[in-house]
Amino acid sequence: GVLGDWDNPYLTMNYQFEADIIRALGKVAENGHLHRGFKPVYWSVVGGSALAEAEVEYQEKTSIAIDVRFPVEDVADLHARMGYEGDGDLPTSVVIWTTTPWTLPSNQAVALNAELEYALVEVHSELGAERMIIAEAMHVDVMARYGIEDYRVLARCKGADLEHLKLAHPFYNKTVPVILGEHVTTEAGTGAVHTAPDHGVEDFTVGLKYGLQTLNYVQDDGVFRSDVELFAGEHVYKVDEKVIQVLAERKRLVYKKSFRHSYPHCWRTKTPLIFRATPQWFISMDKAGLKAKALEAVKGVKWVPAWGQNRIEAMLEQSPDWCISRQRTWGVPIAFFVHRETQALHPDTPRLIEEVAKRVEKEGMEAWWKLDPRELLGDEADQYAKVTDTLDVWFDSGVTHAAVLEPRPELGRYPADLYLEGSDQHRGWFQSSLKTGIAIKGEAPYRQVLTHGFTVDGEGRKMSKSIGNVVAPQEVMDKLGADVLRLWVAATDYSGEMTVSNDILARTADAYRRIRNTARFLLANLNGFDPAAHMIAPEDMLSLDRWIVDRAAQLQKQICQAYEDYSFLNVYQKVHHFCAIDLGGFYLDIIKDRQYTTPRDSVARRSAQTALYHIAEALCRWIAPILSFTADEIWQVLPGERSESVFLETWYTGLAELPEGGEMGRDYWARVLDVKEAVNKALEDARNAGQIKGSLTAEVTLYVDDSLNALLAPLGEELRFVFITSEARLAPLEEGRDAAETSVPGLRVAVFASAHKKCPRCWHQRPEVGTLEGHGDLCQRCVTNIEGEGEVRRYA
Repeated sequence: GVLGDWDNPYLTMNYQFEADIIRALGKVAENGHLHRGFKPVYWSVVGGSALAEAEVEYQEKTSIAIDVRFPVEDVADLHARMGYEGDGDLPTSVVIWTTTPWTLPSNQAVALNAELEYALVEVHSELGAERMIIAEAMHVDVMARYGIEDYRVLARCKGADLEHLKLAHPFYNKTVPVILGEHVTTEAGTGAVHTAPDHGVEDFTVGLKYGLQTLNYVQDDGVFRSDVELFAGEHVYKVDEKVIQVLAERKRLVYKKSFRHSYPHCWRTKTPLIFRATPQWFISMDKAGLKAKALEAVKGVKWVPAWGQNRIEAMLEQSPDWCISRQRTWGVPIAFFVHRETQALHPDTPRLIEEVAKRVEKEGMEAWWKLDPRELLGDEADQYAKVTDTLDVWFDSGVTHAAVLEPRPELGRYPADLYLEGSDQHRGWFQSSLKTGIAIKGEAPYRQVLTHGFTVDGEGRKMSKSIGNVVAPQEVMDKLGADVLRLWVAATDYSGEMTVSNDILARTADAYRRIRNTARFLLANLNGFDPAAHMIAPEDMLSLDRWIVDRAAQLQKQICQAYEDYSFLNVYQKVHHFCAIDLGGFYLDIIKDRQYTTPRDSVARRSAQTALYHIAEALCRWIAPILSFTADEIWQVLPGERSESVFLETWYTGLAELPEGGEMGRDYWARVLDVKEAVNKALEDARNAGQIKGSLTAEVTLYVDDSLNALLAPLGEELRFVFITSEARLAPLEEGRDAAETSVPGLRVAVFASAHKKCPRCWHQRPEVGTLEGHGDLCQRCVTNIEGEGEVRRYA
């Protein structure tokens, strides 16, 4: 039931699409948002490429946490900084804690927090006496972790006092400094952080401040370079134990422990990722104010649900520069020429990008790989190199606004009306689209963003083949039909996890049948009705018929607003309530008598058919976005001239409204409905007690106060048709002390079994049945109707 341009889909591997991706990249660069830098990125050693945050998933992994001694080279200098005047004979170390032992060969510093208090702790253990520098706030817990009971604090100082203190690398013959970083906390470890700018964003950032360069010890495949001392040829996945062994041999290992934790993995290869500093292309979040512009643009977008705005704002606030380059043999190329010495982009990049894009339009992205630079650069070709990196796939999908929306005039102008995806895309497509939209156009690529949850089973568990709890959409459609599946979606709060099970679908099928059967009743009772010939003007319709049309008009306003708000659950609830209560529980029951017993062309019958026609026209449109197949079926059999499909229509405009007040206006029938519900309950109680059978076997007396008498008295003889009883009388409230109380103030109801014969035509039990000469067992009303004189005008 989905509409689409199936003959002309957009495919990211179409040559035109690939060319437009390259053009989008050119605009990002032209607008000053692109830069090339050496920076730690998530790196897949299996895939041999960088990954964006959106390509990272977290899985459980067993790691080894270790505490490591970094010996102080000048103990006297340390004592002076800490104001300690004792002896300096004991070995003294700054102790760090890390969960990535494989990064220690790349260590270049130890970071402390300038504002934290650090303690010089003398400890005595089976290994002898030594001194350790540990964050003051952590030293008790750290000693407990080491199993050391004999210790004392000798001196204290701020981390800032220890800046530039010289330490020995734990296994290489080199000195590393103490540096200061705000990322150091007391949440875990020792308050001292091993720093390897090659393998951590915070390490890299603080390293820049202190002039620390990257070492690039680890190759693309995760193997240490051949010139790396002790660990040449070792793989980062397997080297932890060897690093620990080397530390133990040099008496630098203080403590180790295995633990399970959530760790970043590659979403494709499902293997652990590492941080690795490599030369990459980035879209800068700050260089040209992209982050600030994006955060401002978010405020102008309608987020459904509203919490989506907070979610994407929080992610943008923390968003680092976007690494858009990948080292792969597939993907759209980063079609730049860079100067071989300066690595600067060619100054004529905008023209070159367009030239490359034109070639890609004809031959695909292979055109870039086989392009001879001399074709575009001429004599300059020797000075420039073609970039061999490819684009992050999130850039490909993130520029669909440029590659799909703009080239297709039938989709309207930029920005798009709505982006729709799952709740995980605040870190993916929603964000990549926003960043590229701002970078290219200076505004968000969408006016609205709708987020939905994911399906879980009846017990709230994720769908899983291994558990066997998967509900296959095709099986649901084969068994219950596509519209039941569509109705389940509409009837579910999509802002969170969406629960589905066979029991839930069965209940949805019951609700669907209520709506479908209501539509069938409407259509069946329009038999012989031609809107052009039989339509009754609103002012000539019976009051009850005008009321139900007005009720539909008010409901349509609410439904239209619910659709505007993408509140499909609200649409479902209102439509179902209208079918079950207003129509099924009130109006349709009352008009059955009129439909089946009054003359074909009487005002009474045509007025009801006019109301049914208006409701059917409106209902068909109300359900079309949700129950598409059912709406299409209804549309094909509705009487009157009409277009080919309901999907070519707008909301129905034929629903005439009633004024708020009036003798029998909107308020009047709403109050009558309250009385009818009270009478229905009294009839049901009498039926359960065995006093009556159907409601037409009953007569009711309503004991009413003056207010209700004024309300109901104008109905006169029609009161029995409203309650679908053979007789209905009004009497003063004070006379009904023995009658049953109701929920309506000023109303008591007495129910009696009728003692009169049943008219075989209308089934009402009336006193004149069998007494009218020449008319057998018919009642007077049926006789009048048969003779064609009756039902010209009736309230009900």
